[in-house]
Formats: sequence, C-alpha cells, structure tokens
Amino acid sequence: MTSRLVLMCGPAGAGKSTHTRRYADAGYAVASVDELAWERTHAARHPLPEDDARRVAAALRARVADLLARGHDVVVDSSFWSRASRDEYRALGAAHGADTLVVYVDTPRDVALARVAARTGAHAHDVLLAPEVAAAFHDGFQVPTPDEGSTVVVPGA
Repeated sequence: MTSRLVLMCGPAGAGKSTHTRRYADAGYAVASVDELAWERTHAARHPLPEDDARRVAAALRARVADLLARGHDVVVDSSFWSRASRDEYRALGAAHGADTLVVYVDTPRDVALARVAARTGAHAHDVLLAPEVAAAFHDGFQVPTPDEGSTVVVPGA
C-alpha cells in the first residue's frame, strides 16, 4: 500500500495546525516544524536564528523521511511558503513512493494577522511573531498553483 504525504501549507495564522489535527485524528503521523522548534529551542518567538532554523528544518525532513520509510501516512505542519519548499517535499515523498497532496489553508490576511497578534507564546503552536514579521511572511507567501500537482484549497479554520 502506498503511503500518503500531506503538506499543510499557508502563512502564519492560517489555521494549518487545526487542519493538521484532523489528519492526525484520521491516523496520520504528524511532523510539525513548530513542535520540533519548540522541543529543540523552546523559542516562544520566531523567526529562529539561522543556525537553529537550519537544524530544525533538517530534523523535520529526517522525521518525515523516517515516517515514510516505515510506511506511515504523514501530515507535515509547516508553512511551505515557497513552491521550492513544496517541490522539495514532493521529491522526498516520491523517493519513498508516497502520493503527495498539498493542502493550502486559504485565510484572509486580516484574519491570519489577527490570530498571530493574539498569540501568547504559551506552546509550540502559539509562537510569537512581531506584527511586521507576520505581515512580511503573509505578503511573501507563494500561493500554490494548479501546475504544481495535487493541491486542495481549504478555508482557514
């Protein structure tokens, strides 16, 4: 049986973690960039320093590869802000024979930024971002295009 790799995609505050939980409830293994960053750095504020960000990115990729190698269906909770980042994980999925689906969580800018502004830094999915950083992340986000392959758009939760 072929494994399934789901890339949860959207800017900060879109609702990716909420949608990820739905996949987890359906039996998918979760690989979360925020959880890995929290475990390794206990950083309540992002963006992480460059060295920490590289280590967390490597750990996320290794976790996904390990889970796929063991035949798990996997949902990856990360922004996948660029097509290049999505392409990298599509290639990782293909290398393990997995079918990859991008789930783009489409949330209005004002809603996403308000969610980020309300964060308190209490846990991994509540990391703080300065308003200008959150806005820059949102404005720099590359929305998936139909030519990227299997993609579904869901409304932000």
